[in-house]
Amino acid sequence: MTDLSTSFMGIPLKNPVIVGASNLCSDLRNLRKMEEAGAAAIVYKTLFEEQIELENYEFSQIIEPYNERHAEMLRIFPGLEHSGAEEHVIELEKAVKALHIPVFASLNAINPETWPQWAQRLAHTGIAGLELNFYHVPIKFEDTSKEIIDTQLRAIEEVKKAVNIPVAVKISPYYTNPLGNMRRMAESGANGMVFFNRFFHTDIDIKDEKHITPYNLSPENDYRLTLRFAGLLYGNLNASLCASRGIYQADEVIKMLLAGADCVQVVSTLYKNGINHISNLVDGLNDWMNSKGYRSINDFKGKLSLKNTKDPFVYKRAQYIDYLMKSPSDFQNLALR
Repeated sequence: MTDLSTSFMGIPLKNPVIVGASNLCSDLRNLRKMEEAGAAAIVYKTLFEEQIELENYEFSQIIEPYNERHAEMLRIFPGLEHSGAEEHVIELEKAVKALHIPVFASLNAINPETWPQWAQRLAHTGIAGLELNFYHVPIKFEDTSKEIIDTQLRAIEEVKKAVNIPVAVKISPYYTNPLGNMRRMAESGANGMVFFNRFFHTDIDIKDEKHITPYNLSPENDYRLTLRFAGLLYGNLNASLCASRGIYQADEVIKMLLAGADCVQVVSTLYKNGINHISNLVDGLNDWMNSKGYRSINDFKGKLSLKNTKDPFVYKRAQYIDYLMKSPSDFQNLALR
């Protein structure tokens, strides 16, 4: 019998397919459908610092006019916690209680004190683990790469002090050396790495001459950078590996496992193909394993990683040589497809 089970940060999973954080995960009905379709775990919608700060500001604006109405009433409201982010916590707790699979929280903060404070609040909901969603866009020419990564390492360390649950870090590929930085993050306490984030980017509407932020999903076949790093990281990092970005079909799930990932996160494919597509991913993996005679994921995980491949140059610059050695007719045939 085929065993699809794996683990992420020491948390047992019935299969490698995790639903990544998105608006789909903010609706309890969707979460139940994901569980029924075969998802092994779910990352609840991300809590953003801007969301917390905006709601804090709006609440302060409401209560401020009532302060100091006369001499005896310096403040008629005590130091109330603001309810916006609290609502997120309440809904997250409902999801944890309603589902029978692991639920992870996702946090994207900016201020140093926000990371441990809200990590602790989220942990109290009963989540299985926490994902720190690192997203830094340098807008100052004076910012250095060392300052940016040091800030993120401190955030990991402070969060690990504040909670006693596994902590993963979801990062972008926009580092000078992602491999070195992921190793430093693991050394700072990160139990898992999720790679890579796909960010929203500003665009311009030339008709109305204004900035817009289109909702852009990962395109199909946008998984190869992630595949490369899964192969490079396998066996070389003291943290679990979760591949993310452009994973649409069971074939890509299998490729990530062969490269060395412990599990995958999917989002865009669910928007395009529906929540029930999760069952296709799981069934496709099961069918492939049966066809190959693999009884468990450990039988083939990392088989084509840098550590195990017979052709180590495939993870380096060999692909450029392949293109250089092709004849002009090869490229012409490719263009005609």
